[in-house]
Amino acid sequence: MIARCTLAVLIALTTAQTPAAANEPSPDLSQSIAADQPLATGRAELSAGHVDLGPRYVDNRWTLLIHDGTQAQPVWRNPDETVLRVSDAALQTVPDDPAYAFLGVDAGERVYVVPQVQDPDVVWLGWNTQDPRVMQNIDRGVTLTLLGVRGPGTLTTYLQPGNFAAPEPLWRSTEPEAQPFWAEVNTHTHANWVFTAPGVYLIAVQASADLISGETVSATRTLRFAVGDAASTDEAYSAIADIPVPADQASPVGDRAEAAEPAGAPTTLRIALVALAALFVTGLLLLLLRGRGVRRQAEREGRTSLPGGDR
Repeated sequence: MIARCTLAVLIALTTAQTPAAANEPSPDLSQSIAADQPLATGRAELSAGHVDLGPRYVDNRWTLLIHDGTQAQPVWRNPDETVLRVSDAALQTVPDDPAYAFLGVDAGERVYVVPQVQDPDVVWLGWNTQDPRVMQNIDRGVTLTLLGVRGPGTLTTYLQPGNFAAPEPLWRSTEPEAQPFWAEVNTHTHANWVFTAPGVYLIAVQASADLISGETVSATRTLRFAVGDAASTDEAYSAIADIPVPADQASPVGDRAEAAEPAGAPTTLRIALVALAALFVTGLLLLLLRGRGVRRQAEREGRTSLPGGDR
């Protein structure tokens, strides 16, 4: 078992890079994802190893899934069927450094950290925009937005850049508004996820993108975390994500994916309107033809009639 490190040591590990490495993907991040990687079914608890959050198409619908690389054969998983376990091995001590005041935790306090630098005893959570169909269809990248968090403590997600630069907060559950950040196409990134208390956390995340076809797609899913060894997996599965959506968000927080149809493909509404129009035109033609028939019959009867009586 490796010794537990503090956040300060984690920072040193993250920033102890050459200047070139600070601006380039780590060898551990240079992955590729095959188009035929399966969508696994059934519940799974992931407590160690490589895991990413990422957009993907399922049955021609844009959605947000969990890419599970903890086994030799990577698979995609439904967030509703996946619990991310942050064990007690993730406990670290907040350093006495004003640069980390954004965590909202006093120096010396113990918090749970999913680290930016992989720890073999802790789940390693990041995100990617590397699904082949996603890369073929999105314009330039994906916006990942934190919509809300439910849990016994707070969540902060931040990046620790190289070259001893200041940490960059991405998501803070204490902020009331939605918090988006941009991920370029073919991106694979990991960050620090800090939980201030043990228990079950539900995190609502939205992934949206402009497509090269001119369409916009969006999907909102709920990530389920069991933080601490004593947190209940069953409770994490059964918890309800009653997270309110900020007023400026178009999608509800319920696990939902908007369809992404190919450009020019007819929707159900278009089909219904076309069918109604066809029925209307057919009825109008029949009415006109019937009217003409009646007039012609009247004209024939008029020509065969004489004044004063029948012929």
